[in-house]
Formats: sequence, structure tokens, C-alpha cells
Amino acid sequence: MVNPFEDTLKRLDSLSKYCSQGWCDFKEEDLKILAQPKRVLTVNFPVRFKDGTVKIINGYRVQYNDARGPTKGGLRFHPNVDINEVKALALWMALKTAVVDIPYGGAKGGITINPKETSQEDLEKVSREFIKQIHKFVGPTKDIPAPDVYTTPQIMAWMLDEYEKITGEHLPGLITGKPLEIGGSEGRGTATAQGGAYVLRKAAEEYGLDPKNGKVTVAIQGFGNAGMNMAKILSDWGYKIVAVSDSKGGIYDAEGFDVDALIKHKQETRSVTGFGGSPISNQQILEAPVDVLVPAALENQITKENANNIKAKIILELANGPITKEADEILHQNKIVVLPDILANAGGVTVSYFEWVQNNQGFYWKEKDVMKLLEEKMVKAFEEIHEIVKNTGVDHRTAAYIIAVSRIVQAEKARGHLNH
Repeated sequence: MVNPFEDTLKRLDSLSKYCSQGWCDFKEEDLKILAQPKRVLTVNFPVRFKDGTVKIINGYRVQYNDARGPTKGGLRFHPNVDINEVKALALWMALKTAVVDIPYGGAKGGITINPKETSQEDLEKVSREFIKQIHKFVGPTKDIPAPDVYTTPQIMAWMLDEYEKITGEHLPGLITGKPLEIGGSEGRGTATAQGGAYVLRKAAEEYGLDPKNGKVTVAIQGFGNAGMNMAKILSDWGYKIVAVSDSKGGIYDAEGFDVDALIKHKQETRSVTGFGGSPISNQQILEAPVDVLVPAALENQITKENANNIKAKIILELANGPITKEADEILHQNKIVVLPDILANAGGVTVSYFEWVQNNQGFYWKEKDVMKLLEEKMVKAFEEIHEIVKNTGVDHRTAAYIIAVSRIVQAEKARGHLNH
């Protein structure tokens, strides 16, 4: 298994050759500032579950870099959460906030737990206890958590409530992705998918894919919140969704699926399997004969072993880290356009930023205003990245990394940290 943190550090190291060619406004030695996170918190705490058992819960919070502002990043509940994964996710968040140019650093957190096998009552206990453990290190001007894999607005609400009990203050800006009733933002629930869709629309224009003819085909690996919303948005825009999958399996139909009916089936049965079409595995869906592939599940899905089998023209990384560095190089050689995670799924953190601004102002925006600002941010970021791609021939991820690292380094220099 590829270590996602080490894989990302290799990507950063590879930037130095572009610096020597004059494409970057930072030096190779400046990259050292991103070689390790600023702070790593590991917590272990007991929770008595409703069945009477006491379980020791492991939790993590990594605050990677805060030169550009308070750190920001999601909290995931997953049985396979480990510190290397969380460090990689925190570094990606630092890069992501810089790519879309919002005034945050990057952080990430996780709890090693399987929410599918845990009652709501016990999840609430775990959520509240986790905030008790880390409350001194988070806050609206320090580090702002948000939802991620298998966490929900309700979990964010429990954590906010616990934090406010501890501090004795009303601080909705502590956490984003909250329910609307306690300071959430309109549009936050679909923001990750919507932001990715805006990026895909611009890329499709650049590469001659017109969904209006109803022939542009899409496969989506992962049918959780982001994947499901992406299917709905793209279907409404004229794309043909021909393959989808979730943790229980996948389905393929060259004629395309009725996405509204598919979503209803998923909500009723908790899986896309059995809806229709032919069965397809999570690995097979990556190699499906489609125009657009959307990995929206977990890391390390496309590796050097299967990269040459990918048939899509464009890959939109809605998941974090679904493609390894070695696979990236193969895809680039094969002229497959990869819209990288630090751009493609940045819609979530962008609308989280809007939520935080609204919390701090005490003034809340309409959904159409949120979406207008989101589109502006995502399109501008894509255009900046694509300009470098056109001028240099590098892939979109390398261009995104160049922009992100440049912005972080400039912030570090402005603070006097990297003046040689």
C-alpha cells in the first residue's frame, strides 16, 4: 500500500526541477517548510458505549501550516484512519486553500471508528469526548474543523455544542458544515460536488467535450454525498452517467441511468447495487470506457498497476489522493487530463470559508449568492492552473502545486520565516 504522506512529499520534491527552470518563485530549500506538519495531536480516550462496554478511541488532529491563516480541514470517522493518512490530508488541505486563495492554512483530523457499526448515541459520546480532548488547540481563529468521510452536520453540531459548553461562549465559527439552524451555510451540503462540476465544465470547454449532445459519458466511483450530488448535477447538465459504485459494488449501463431514480434506490437500500445494468467492481469502474471518470471514494485507487488501463479523457478527483504519483506520470504520458483533488474538490472548503465569514459577520447569504461566489473562485483557480499548463506542458496537478506552494512560501517570507 502506498503511504499517502510519503507520496505527497515526493510530489513536493519533484517541484524543485521546475524551480531550477525558473517556473516557480520559490527555491528548493523553501520546500523544507512543508516537509513536516507544524503540530500533530494524538489522543486516546475511553468511552462507555450503550451496550456497557468501554472502548478506547484513537483520534488525531494534524495542523500542517498556518502561514496564510487559521488551519482548516475536515474530521473523518473511518475504521482505517491512521496518522500517515491524516498528515497527508492536512498537507493537501494547506495546498487546497492556497490554490483557491482563501485565507486559511491546512489541517485534518480523524477518529478510528466504524460509524456504520456504531449507534447515534455512541457517536455523540465519541464526538463530544474528542472535542474535550482537543478543545485547547481549536477555535475560530486557530483551527476550524468540518465534515469529511462519514461525518455529518449532526456530528458537527454535537462538537460545536460541547465546545461552547467548555468555553462558555457562543462561537459558531469554531466548526463548519453545521446544520442551518445553528449557523450553517446555504449550499454547503452540495458544495464539494458543485465546485468540482464548475471545474469540469471549464475543462470540458477547453478539451472539446460538449455535454449538450447527451453523448459525454461519466463513471463515478463512490456514491456518498459528493459522488451522489455530482451525478445529479452532471445529469442535469446533459452528461450521461453510465457507471456508479459504492462500498458494496457497482453497476454499468452504456445507455445511462435515470439518476433521480438511482439516488432514490440508494437512499432506500443503502447501495447502488440491484438498481439495474450489469454488475461492476470498484476496480473495473476505473477502467470503464467513458469520457469522464470521477473517483469519489478513497485514496490510492489508480496506481502504476492499473494506470495504463484507464480509458477516460478527463479524470476529476473528487476524492482526496485517489491517484498515486507513479500513476500520475503514466496518465500524463497517455495524455489523460487529471483535474487534481486540491482543485477539484476544493468547493467544500471554499463554502466552509463562506460559512465561517457568515458566522463571524452574523449575516447570512442566500444560496444563489453562495453559488455565484463559489463558481467565481473555482473558475479563477482553474484558469490560473490551466494557464501554466498551456505555457509549460506540465500536468494540472504540478501547476496547482506550483501555485499553492508559491502562495504559502510568500506568506512565510512575509512573516520573516524564510528570508535567506
